Amino acid sequence: MKIGIACTLKPDGPPPPGAGDDWAEEFDSPATVEAVAKVMRDLGHEVRTLGDGRAFLEAVLADPPDLVFNFAEGQGVSRSREARVPAVCEMLGIPVTGSDPLALAVALDKDMTRRLVEGAGVAVPKGFTLAPPPGEYDGDHAEFPALLDAAGLACPVIVKPALEGSSKGIRSTALVRTAADFGPAVVALWKEYRQPALVEEFIVGDEVTVGMVGNDPPQPLGVMRVVPTEPTPDFVYSLEVKRAWDGVVGYEAPAKLPRDVYAAVEADALTAFAALGCRDVARADFRVRDGVPYFLEINPLPGLNPDSGDLCYLVYRMGHTYADLIRLILDAAVTRCGLA
Repeated sequence: MKIGIACTLKPDGPPPPGAGDDWAEEFDSPATVEAVAKVMRDLGHEVRTLGDGRAFLEAVLADPPDLVFNFAEGQGVSRSREARVPAVCEMLGIPVTGSDPLALAVALDKDMTRRLVEGAGVAVPKGFTLAPPPGEYDGDHAEFPALLDAAGLACPVIVKPALEGSSKGIRSTALVRTAADFGPAVVALWKEYRQPALVEEFIVGDEVTVGMVGNDPPQPLGVMRVVPTEPTPDFVYSLEVKRAWDGVVGYEAPAKLPRDVYAAVEADALTAFAALGCRDVARADFRVRDGVPYFLEINPLPGLNPDSGDLCYLVYRMGHTYADLIRLILDAAVTRCGLA
């Protein structure tokens, strides 16, 4: 089978003016693309890289593949940027791995995702979004604490971009401990990320993630717990932690949770998967407080870097190989598309 890989590669050179050091965090390296390609070549497929954006369009129009293996993140700040590749494939009638355009667009919007998942019966942290005003904010932050009161929230709260993945914007400073710091944190986020801020109550508890593959029904790959080396009630699985995890956190899979809690996390992850209409693969994140899983987000395009992806960490600890993971995703899509 002719398989094309849709991917957004990390560009060379400095970041664009005004961009933070995490501006390319969700993009992939050539090494990751080659790791995925090698698995498929070893399975006997003909593989080529299609890229993203205009290069992807030109490649699929010139020589349509039998299947597109998609993990292209898209560029810019559009909340639909992850939906572009599957939308093109849908329009051209080219089978594609992973979720459809609607699921990918909704999942990137954390507020819309919260609403759908909560409507399906899964607990979510109390929260609300704050959209940036037109132009630059020039207030004195005095009105912000009242917004917390109106939402029934008290510090500490988490403030993060509403339309990002790969922990972009989730720094150690995302945990706002005082009402006086709340306004400046929101305004700083508006300025850097040019999008709404999602404000959520901080759930003190275990950070866990669930991997899922397949369809009709999807199957959980297991639950992984992120364990800080120095336990603290205000632990945040921040971008700084993810970048320098060795010695800072451990990854425990299967997670050492009570059996009923473990089962509840898996069940809620599958409910979120179904509520958004995900396909083939996804990873869902939760915080567990007093035995109750609180949904944080779902990623239908989970990172596939074999050396730093949370989904990869999970499958390794559950006894699978990287090749197993890629094959499971590919098999799910091939079966769903009737290409087997």
